[in-house]
Amino acid sequence: MLRTTCSVALLCLFVLLSLSTTSLARGNRQVIDASNGLDLHDRTFTVDWEGNRFLKDGKPFRFIAGSFHYFRSHPGSWQRKLRSMRAAGLNAVTTYVEWSLHNPKDGQYVWDGIADLEKFIKLAIAEDLLVILRPGPYICAERDMGGFPYWLLTKYPQIQLRTADINYLYEVRLWYAQLMARMGPYLYGNGGPIIMVQVENEYGSFYACDKKYREWMRDETHAHVKDKAVLFTNDGPSVLGCGYIPGVLATLDFGATDNTTEQWAYKKKLQPKGPLVNAEYYPGWLTHWQEKMSRVQTKSVTPTFIKMLDEGASVNFYMFYGGTNFGFTAGANDGGPGRYQPDTTSYDYDAPMDESGDPTEKYYKLREIIGRYETLPDIPLPVPLPKKHYGTIRLTGCCHILSNDGRRILSAGTVTSQKPQTFEALDQYSGLVLYETSLPSMGRDPFVLRVDGIRDRGYVYVDRNFIGVLSRESQVFSLPINAGLGNKLQILVENQGRINYNIPNDFKGILNDVIVDRTVLKNWTMTKYPLESYNDIVRLIETEGMPKTRGFRIHNNRSMLRSGPAIFYGELEIEEEEVYDTYIDPRGWSKGIVFVNGENLGRYWPTVGPQITLYVPKEVLKTGTNHIVMIEYLNAPESGEVTFTDVPNLDG
Repeated sequence: MLRTTCSVALLCLFVLLSLSTTSLARGNRQVIDASNGLDLHDRTFTVDWEGNRFLKDGKPFRFIAGSFHYFRSHPGSWQRKLRSMRAAGLNAVTTYVEWSLHNPKDGQYVWDGIADLEKFIKLAIAEDLLVILRPGPYICAERDMGGFPYWLLTKYPQIQLRTADINYLYEVRLWYAQLMARMGPYLYGNGGPIIMVQVENEYGSFYACDKKYREWMRDETHAHVKDKAVLFTNDGPSVLGCGYIPGVLATLDFGATDNTTEQWAYKKKLQPKGPLVNAEYYPGWLTHWQEKMSRVQTKSVTPTFIKMLDEGASVNFYMFYGGTNFGFTAGANDGGPGRYQPDTTSYDYDAPMDESGDPTEKYYKLREIIGRYETLPDIPLPVPLPKKHYGTIRLTGCCHILSNDGRRILSAGTVTSQKPQTFEALDQYSGLVLYETSLPSMGRDPFVLRVDGIRDRGYVYVDRNFIGVLSRESQVFSLPINAGLGNKLQILVENQGRINYNIPNDFKGILNDVIVDRTVLKNWTMTKYPLESYNDIVRLIETEGMPKTRGFRIHNNRSMLRSGPAIFYGELEIEEEEVYDTYIDPRGWSKGIVFVNGENLGRYWPTVGPQITLYVPKEVLKTGTNHIVMIEYLNAPESGEVTFTDVPNLDG
């Protein structure tokens, strides 16, 4: 009965959403100029199955595209980077759409600032680039939870993502109604630049292999796209069997290889007809903390690229411009000793355009190859933009986030329960959660604290005295604690990014019992520190800091941090009228996050690397006073100094 009721409800919802989607799409139709001398009826992008090619307005077409995710770059720099891509000879830009960015809370939608997808598409039009849209709903992309909003785990703790789970399908339908209503006018058949729309993403690599779900996603996407763009899937060649969907163009992803014929054979076995497409050709690779920066030599990339072009294939470089995982958006992968590897803040990817958008040696070589096959546009070649060494500034240490004022101002609430609760149960996206309880009287010295369910990194204190670090990543789940240090156990847990690949519902916080020797600890108090409100951080600084007016200054930064994470603040003065990109070099600091003029630039962790510097786009800086805030978790230099340099360091 329940199943029948849910089905009817979904059907009713679909009818309502379809009506609203159609209405909004009609309202937005005037946004796009169909121009080019074509009537909308003549404007088509289709697959010629027998000819094994694409047809654009009835004529054979091959795309050479590059991936550029709008959410990894400051909007003020989008146009310059898109123009650089076009100057390289690319005729299309590929982008994921990140559900969590646009729908950060249940029922809340964001479409401005870095989430202004329509602006990004309009800029692509202005730069004469077609668009390949990858709406997911799962995108991987080395983003937190693969682009899924965390609140799905809050709302449905047992949800089975990427399956025919009724709750999951319901939420996808709601999201697609919002997204596709905006994207409809930009589909190629409606006069826009979007020639292709992906159905799911690399589903062949997912354990569920749910045929019912794949076909539901096909039908749901088609209901919005119809014949106005080409639907496609994308998978690694060897796992195409669980990614292929009848009636949808199958494309592959692979990097440099000596045998492209073998790769295409996987596709032809399941789908003998249709164009050959490498939808993710890798000129670089992703990087995790605590490993070397991934580098791929240009000479390794070019032979396979040439071979694919000789075969008539369409190619999309993943990534052509990588960018930055600002804020808490970086994800993690299921690997390494602890089956957990967090991704770095930089998504430079060793791509043809570096993290700042400058062309590299790889860019110029690929452009030269493209010029052998396509007419290069008459656009000036991009040159690296100047970077600025703004020098060293001294930050003032002022505020413990675990102090009474810190709790009152930065906390998003306190919850008590018998057992620890996850971030998701507490309805928290990222940041930190403080778990507190009383220690029992122990007859041993030292006794052992064990937290097998730590997700991901726990800073342990007894009566606000630092004891040590627990780490999922390094498989450190226990610590010895000396008797007599105090009565209150405090474990401050850091979310280092939810796993993005294969999505095993990566809950954060403390998932299992906390044990001292053989005693299970109960009666927990949990204080939430999302660290998302810059205004709250400023308010805490004004309350506890402001040494000029209060005569307050911490002189021993290292001693201060033994009582918990602290806030450091300072000012960067820029006298020049024109500002430039720069890089924060936090060597001497341990681990934390950096805000510049209120924008969270991401996580730093120079003690392990490989990334040392954090990219500071010129768009976040200004002439005059720039406000710098660092929230340091563990250790700061006595000088409190941090340097703004003109040279990035991703290989430290």
